[in-house]
Amino acid sequence: MVSNDKNINKLFLYWLILSLIIVFFIIIIGGLTRLTNSGLSITEWELFKGILPPLNVLDWELYFEKYKRIPQYKLLNYNMSLEEFKFIFYWEYFHRMLARLIGIFFLLPLIFFYFTKKINNQYMNTCFIIFFLILLQGIIGWFMVASGLVNDVTVSHYRLSIHLSVAFLIISIIFWLIINIVKKKNKTFFRFSKENFPFLILIFLIFLQIIFGAFVSGLDAGNIYQTWPKMGLTYFPDDIIIKNINNFFNFKNQSLVQFYHRNLAYLITLYILLLSFYVYKNKVKDLYNPLKLLNFFLFLQILLGIFTLVSGLNIYLASAHQISSVILVFSAINLYYFKAK
Repeated sequence: MVSNDKNINKLFLYWLILSLIIVFFIIIIGGLTRLTNSGLSITEWELFKGILPPLNVLDWELYFEKYKRIPQYKLLNYNMSLEEFKFIFYWEYFHRMLARLIGIFFLLPLIFFYFTKKINNQYMNTCFIIFFLILLQGIIGWFMVASGLVNDVTVSHYRLSIHLSVAFLIISIIFWLIINIVKKKNKTFFRFSKENFPFLILIFLIFLQIIFGAFVSGLDAGNIYQTWPKMGLTYFPDDIIIKNINNFFNFKNQSLVQFYHRNLAYLITLYILLLSFYVYKNKVKDLYNPLKLLNFFLFLQILLGIFTLVSGLNIYLASAHQISSVILVFSAINLYYFKAK
């Protein structure tokens, strides 16, 4: 009986690790879908249909005709061929199929583990929260796509930021749960204390940066200034006219959004350096290795961000920049976990 319980707990852990990998993979695919401007190629939600891609010329023409009705085609891709349409279609198709796979892959084992009654109740409650977020993410995904089908040639950058933030939230919760299981503990993430607060602020800053990263991506703000460290010839973009305080909150302005994204990166770098100084000054040796990992991935993320910008938004560098951002989140959470009580 004890052996059977151990096997079920191992299976539970392996399931979560695989879930983490799949969610990580869909974040990559989602990023590439955005970078290739493929997200609007399927103009219907197709919750229960669309499992198979078009299998004949007639089906392809049907999908293409629907795409031709939206502003993105009329204003940007009016000379697109059917073969070119297939390229963007398949990016969005694989993104949606992977989303369906995540839902099924998470739901069926969740039901099994629930009825075995062998898994820690708090772990199970966390898994139900994750599943709810997965369902919510599907709704948000369509909410995002719908914003680009009527008046705009792309999706709302606000809705894109929500979609990306929920993806990061899901993968972060899974990661925290995996650490708890491996360490045989049940640490609570939102435990506010004087000791935990500096590390929670770091995670908040990184998530805020993810939101601004989505703004930059959604607005194609990386196309405005492709120089570093200055934006053109100046530190503050010279094409922005500030007349009142409200102008600082114009998150539709491409130059301003890129400026905030850059400077938030500087703030996070400074904050991590100060946190590192605090850790080493107080000789908190348990945090040495997690802190080294965090600093390494921070440095990598900065380099990838700069190279992505000056390369003219090379798609491979841009994708690597997003992948690195996920690992940076993991590193920050891992550091916090070693500190959290």
